[in-house]
Amino acid sequence: MQTRIEVGILGATGMVGQHFIKFLQGHPWFDLKWLGASDRSAGKKYRDAMTWNLTGVAPDSVANLTVEECKPGNAPMLLFSAMDASVATEIERAFAEAGHVVVSNSKNHRMERDVPLLVPEINPDHLQLVEEQRGRGWKGRIVTNPNCATVALTMGLAPMKQFGITRVVATTMQAISGAGYPGVASMDIVGNVIPFIGGEEEKIERETQKILGEFRGSHIEPLAAKVSAHCNRVPVVDGHTVTVSVEFSSKPPAEELRAAIDGFIGVPQQRRLPSAPLRPVVYMEQANRPQPRKDAERDRGMAAFVGRLRECPALDYKFVVLAHNTVRGAAGAAVLNAELMQSEGMLER
Repeated sequence: MQTRIEVGILGATGMVGQHFIKFLQGHPWFDLKWLGASDRSAGKKYRDAMTWNLTGVAPDSVANLTVEECKPGNAPMLLFSAMDASVATEIERAFAEAGHVVVSNSKNHRMERDVPLLVPEINPDHLQLVEEQRGRGWKGRIVTNPNCATVALTMGLAPMKQFGITRVVATTMQAISGAGYPGVASMDIVGNVIPFIGGEEEKIERETQKILGEFRGSHIEPLAAKVSAHCNRVPVVDGHTVTVSVEFSSKPPAEELRAAIDGFIGVPQQRRLPSAPLRPVVYMEQANRPQPRKDAERDRGMAAFVGRLRECPALDYKFVVLAHNTVRGAAGAAVLNAELMQSEGMLER
């Protein structure tokens, strides 16, 4: 690109907002120029409005920006939303109505009929749903990325979809960073497993069916498979691990499943989008991999890692999949969505 696109972040002072800032540093297409946050932060320099909770320090180019209210006005056309779910609906819609493209990490619009829920390697055609948003009278658009655990599950399943998925049972082991900051109390999580994350199981089940569903012109026909999720918070900093059992309409040979995983690429790889990993799904031969500490950060946190593919005595096959929850499951996912939109010519005014 000859000219970088100016972008902004809604909810810039929180953990997800900070991950957006970190991921966007040095981006060849997008130039971070605007930060929005709550009224109590507006008017302050970013360095004074937040406490940096990631490694290192806030980049100087961002630390000196003045934080503004999350209201349409002088914000750039393209905005990444890290808004808390309690306020995201009204704020994101206000910006969309005013003509902004909002690429959101928030859960609020994911399951709406006319809003794409994207994993660009899996369902890039779902992006066409934005045309249905014209019926709302919006001058702009809203596009979403999935729940962080859903990303791991769907990337593991995507190469297998061709064999006719009929049932999925998934158990998550989710990192504490997925709870934001300050997250889970140390006395609750250290040396412990918490077998409940509010609303998480329902999100994973429904989002998986939408992502792996078929675009039907004006809506998505959800994947007909039954999906059952068990969600656990575990004492891991970054990286969601999911163990999966899957049943097919006709059980394929194991070597065909492996070949599907090894050969899986999508539009981001074909177009060489800046944030796309060379291989979106990487199979690991070692019996004890993938592991969050060893593998979550690989490929800038943008690839999913699959291992232990074997026959399942209850369904057909079972495997484990790992993805970085705050990168591929949040900030990186949204940036890749915006790159896909740019490659489709959808960010031109």
